[in-house]
Amino acid sequence: MKKVRITILKTTFDSELAKEFGMIGLGPCPLMKAGEVYYADYAKPEGFCDEAWKAIYQYVFALAHGTGENLFYYGDWIRKPGVAIVSCNDGLRPVIMKLEATDIPSEPPKPAESCLPNSL
Repeated sequence: MKKVRITILKTTFDSELAKEFGMIGLGPCPLMKAGEVYYADYAKPEGFCDEAWKAIYQYVFALAHGTGENLFYYGDWIRKPGVAIVSCNDGLRPVIMKLEATDIPSEPPKPAESCLPNSL
């Protein structure tokens, strides 16, 4: 398994929909900023939006397990192998991200000390 680089390409805001459905003062996503980079493997990266992770984790998992050598979706979506362009599920202010397969090996998570058996 390899790590996947997640780059925030842009944050968007649909002012027309927000005017009709959003709370007063709603603006672009306050959590993610264009240019931020995260690395993921087994779990959501620290500081990454929970809702965005729910929207993209399947793609991260696929790229981490070697799909990066091929094109996604039968070659009719993204023309670059090892890349996916995805977004979060926020319909008023979606964040657009680029996922890239890397050659950085992933390390299995270490068990927490409280989970280790007591030695006698």
